Amino acid sequence: MGKGTVVKRLLELRPELVLSISCTTRAPRPGEVDGREYHFVSPHRFQELVEEGAFLEWAELYGRHKSGTLAAPVRDAVEQGRDVILEIDVQGAGWVRKRMPDAVLVFLRPPSMDALAERLAARDTEDAAAVARRLARANEEMADASWFDHVVLNDEVDRAAREVAAIIDGTGRGSGGSDPMDATPAGHPRAEGIEPT
Repeated sequence: MGKGTVVKRLLELRPELVLSISCTTRAPRPGEVDGREYHFVSPHRFQELVEEGAFLEWAELYGRHKSGTLAAPVRDAVEQGRDVILEIDVQGAGWVRKRMPDAVLVFLRPPSMDALAERLAARDTEDAAAVARRLARANEEMADASWFDHVVLNDEVDRAAREVAAIIDGTGRGSGGSDPMDATPAGHPRAEGIEPT
């Protein structure tokens, strides 16, 4: 499972969390819906948003498409005292750290590079060259895990999601329930993981 699977389970455990929906210039994968997984925009519209300063973070991914987090929905949720989950890569997390220093960064680490390769191959959404690029990038990103606030092993969906929830509970207001597994400073975004999906 990739980071999206862990985030989905986290939102089931903590429905009060707000998931930031990124913009992307890539085409939807089978089953993806605009506004649910991503806001799918044209390269021209994405560039307009860049020039407007609309993004909290954005990047060109694997030389093929661009993806970014719109700042306004994140800031609106934070101002309402809500915790926001950003499902982004290491490069994006670096921008979030600069622009929102109080954000809590969580790095989702795959159990092994072999396991990550199997996940990417099983998705069957990219050719072998694209998978190789992703694996090379993932190797580079693993070296960056040290500057994240937390590193969570993504070996089992429920366990990983509960560990992230515990981080949220341990650093903020949490859900106030009796479950010891939830985490975030009130009204602060979380940059959730970098494991490629």
